Amino acid sequence: MDVRNLLLKVQSGEMSVDDALLSLKNEPFEDMGFAKVDYHRSIRQGIAEVIYGEGKTAEQIDAIATKLHEKSDGCVLITRLSKEKANDMKIDFEYQEMARIGIVGKVPDIDTKGKIVIATAGTSDMSIAEEAALTARALGNDVTKLYDVGVAGIHRLLSHTDDIMSAKVIIAVAGMEGALASVIGGLASCPVIAVPTSVGYGASFGGVSALLSMLNSCASGVSVVNIDNGFGAGYLASMINHIGE
Repeated sequence: MDVRNLLLKVQSGEMSVDDALLSLKNEPFEDMGFAKVDYHRSIRQGIAEVIYGEGKTAEQIDAIATKLHEKSDGCVLITRLSKEKANDMKIDFEYQEMARIGIVGKVPDIDTKGKIVIATAGTSDMSIAEEAALTARALGNDVTKLYDVGVAGIHRLLSHTDDIMSAKVIIAVAGMEGALASVIGGLASCPVIAVPTSVGYGASFGGVSALLSMLNSCASGVSVVNIDNGFGAGYLASMINHIGE
């Protein structure tokens, strides 16, 4: 539900005050038995509820997405959606296999002046970066991708200095030792969101090594989300990018 559009309809006389009040009060959530679909998430947070696909059946995801799409003015995002479940769903949607994301409805136009830059240390980190990129784009952001610019060949990163300097927020995605976030943090004047990935050899401990490196970054302005949490990084970056808009 877009409260701003609702109020504009009241202002223009297209909708009565009582009808608008009823719309706000009506069905803050719906109990479907297996899920309580939150229709007022966009009122509280500015962004509609996002469906987490893991642990749900294709039928459950399909039903939740259908309900949210009926009530939403924008697109509905489904994260961690496997190809098998996507193939079994009946609702009309776009599926991005690398990011494991489904998008129901039309992706909104870019509604911010700021730019989100997403950088990966290697090609192996791209699936998490794509999750972040698609999340941010579905939330109305301009996204620039810098893939495979890790510190093993730092000249690749330095060739994109203009993109780094002009960003409003940067997402740094890296596994192994997770050094990319510190390097970018030392170059950028904007917030940097570090995403440790589970990419790496045995001693990386499934991403814990990169997580601890990023938490111990000596560069100021670097914050860290959980291992492989591209969605969380994209969502937070969107919130930062919309400040002042």
